[in-house]
Amino acid sequence: MDPFIKRILPRSLLGRTLAILITPLVIVQLVSGVVFYQSHWDKIMDRLARSVAGDLSMLVQLLPGTATDSDRERLFALAAEGMDIVVTYRPDGILADIGRKPRDQVEESLRDALADRFAQPFTVDNAGHTRMVVVEIQLGGGVLRALVPRKRLFSSTAWVFGLWSAGSALILLGVAIVFMRNQVKPIRRLAIAAENFGKGRDVSRFKPEGAREVRQAAAAFLAMRERIQRQIAQRTAMLSGVSHDLRTPLARMKLQLEMLGPIEGGEDLKADVAEMERMLEEYLAFARGEGTEAPAPVDLGLLLDEVAATIGRDGRAVTVRTEGDLVIPARLQAIRRAIANVLVNALRHGKKVEAAARRLGDWIEITIDDDGPGIPAGSREDVFRPFFRLDASRNPATGGVGLGLAIVRDIMRGHGGDATIEESPLGGARAKLRLPV
Repeated sequence: MDPFIKRILPRSLLGRTLAILITPLVIVQLVSGVVFYQSHWDKIMDRLARSVAGDLSMLVQLLPGTATDSDRERLFALAAEGMDIVVTYRPDGILADIGRKPRDQVEESLRDALADRFAQPFTVDNAGHTRMVVVEIQLGGGVLRALVPRKRLFSSTAWVFGLWSAGSALILLGVAIVFMRNQVKPIRRLAIAAENFGKGRDVSRFKPEGAREVRQAAAAFLAMRERIQRQIAQRTAMLSGVSHDLRTPLARMKLQLEMLGPIEGGEDLKADVAEMERMLEEYLAFARGEGTEAPAPVDLGLLLDEVAATIGRDGRAVTVRTEGDLVIPARLQAIRRAIANVLVNALRHGKKVEAAARRLGDWIEITIDDDGPGIPAGSREDVFRPFFRLDASRNPATGGVGLGLAIVRDIMRGHGGDATIEESPLGGARAKLRLPV
C-alpha cells in the first residue's frame, strides 16, 4: 500500500469500515450533484430566464411610443395580474452602469436571455431587493423598470435536492456508525481478552459474541487459552513432582556420605549433592510461581521496599526510590520472586545497589543498579537463558545454577512485560523490569 494512503487511512477498524462505506456514498452524491446541476439546473435556469425575457419583450412591444399614462397603467396592471411583474415607466430616463458584470448565475442567465430579445440597452440588478430582480430597459422615450420575483428565476428543486442528498447521507452515516460500532465491539472485546491473557490476567468472563467470523475467532482464542493453561499446568506439575521425588534419594545420599566418613573424593561428592539440592530448590521455586496464583492488585512500590529490606544483608542496605501510582494487577508471589532474584544477583556482584520504580505512560519500570563488574554487551541476552552462567566453572560461590534471571524474564513476559540488562550509571549492570499497567 502506498505510504501516503497509509497515513491518511484511519487507524481503527471502525474508522476504516466507515471510510469504506462513506467514500462511495460521497462519490455518488458528488456525481449526482454534478449531473443534476449540468442537466437540470442550467436548463431550468435558462428556461425560466427566457420566460421572463419573453414576457418583458411582449410588454415592450405592447407599449407604443405614443401610449398615454392611462394606457401604460392599464398594461402594467395586466402585467402585475397575469405575469406577476411590477412595471413602472420613467419618462426621459437614461440608464447608467450598463456594462457591469453579473453577480451570480441567476443574473447571468437573465442577461443572456434579454440579450437575445432586446437590441436596446438594459441592466439587471439582483442585489437591490431581497425578493425581486430589477430589470431596466432603455426605450426611446424613457426607461421601463420591471420588478421580477426571484421565484420566477430560481428553481427551489436545487435546494430540495441538496437537502435531500445531505439528509439522506447523514441518516445513512448515522445508521452505519451505530451498526458498525455494534459489530466492532466483539472484536474489541476479543482484543482486550487476548491482551489481558498475554499479561497473565483473568479472562474467564470472556464469551464469544458478534458475527459468525468473530465468534469463530473468539472460540479459537478460548481453545488456545485452554491448551496453553493445560500445558503450563502439566509442565508445572511434572517439574514439581520430579523435583520433589528427587529430594528423597538426595537426602539418602547426603546421609550415607556423612556416615561413610572421610573418603577419597568425598568432598566433591558432597559439593555435587549440594549443587543438585540448589537446582531442585530453583526448580521448585519456579514451579510454585506458575499457573496456580491468581492475579490481584499489587503495589510495586511497597513490594520493592519490602523485598529490598528483606534481602539486604551484611549491613548493605538497598537504596529504593519510587514515583507515582505503582498499583497493577499481578501475581504477587511471582513478582516478589522476580524482584528478589534480581536484587540477590546485584548484591552478590556489587557493593552498592540502588533500586527505583516509576510509571512511564502505560508501563511501570523497575530498575536495579549495582557497581559490580557488569555484564558484557554480547552476553546480556544469554544470561536470560536457563542454566547459562558467566562463570564457566559453575563455582557455587559465584552464583546459583543459572535459573535466576531465566525465571525473572519468564515471570515478566508472563505478565506482558519484559526483563533486560543494560549498563548501569554506577558502573555495573542495570536490570530493567517492565510491566504493563
